[in-house]
Amino acid sequence: MEKTKWNVDTAHSSIDFSIRHMMVSKVKGTFHTFEASIEADLDDLTTASIEFSVDVNSVDTRNEDRDNHLRSADFFDVENNPKMTFKSTKIIKKSPGEYEITGDLTIRGTTNPETFTLTYEGSGKDPWGNVKAGFEAHGSISRSEYGLKWNAALETGGVLVADQVQITLEVQAAKGA
Repeated sequence: MEKTKWNVDTAHSSIDFSIRHMMVSKVKGTFHTFEASIEADLDDLTTASIEFSVDVNSVDTRNEDRDNHLRSADFFDVENNPKMTFKSTKIIKKSPGEYEITGDLTIRGTTNPETFTLTYEGSGKDPWGNVKAGFEAHGSISRSEYGLKWNAALETGGVLVADQVQITLEVQAAKGA
């Protein structure tokens, strides 16, 4: 088959993250505003081209004070770096429906290669005849490698915010015309 353009259905997709807090629990959050460009042959995702752009100002951890701190220069510095981007550079098939996707992730003006596990969840027609496909990606990044280094030491030992951030994307895309 040949590559087809797929349009991300943001109403049925999400970009979520979690990070350890105080070394004893996790804080979870999401980004509400994002867009993507996907060109893929569902029979061979190794040839796909995938790009995401995330409006970092749309961060939501269900705590306004924390969200504002994340938007500040201590973390994302949205005034100077309003977008976080990912552009695929290599996709390797690991098993049927399972891939390893590597690409350039840019956060706060710093770009690093990152690798995520990508699962093709399948495809089908919705009640209106549109072809939809589902994907899930997950991985972990080091926030300090992107200049997100703010932290506070705890009197019991350890730090307030862990370095490793778990990222999960749930994507539903519609086959383009």
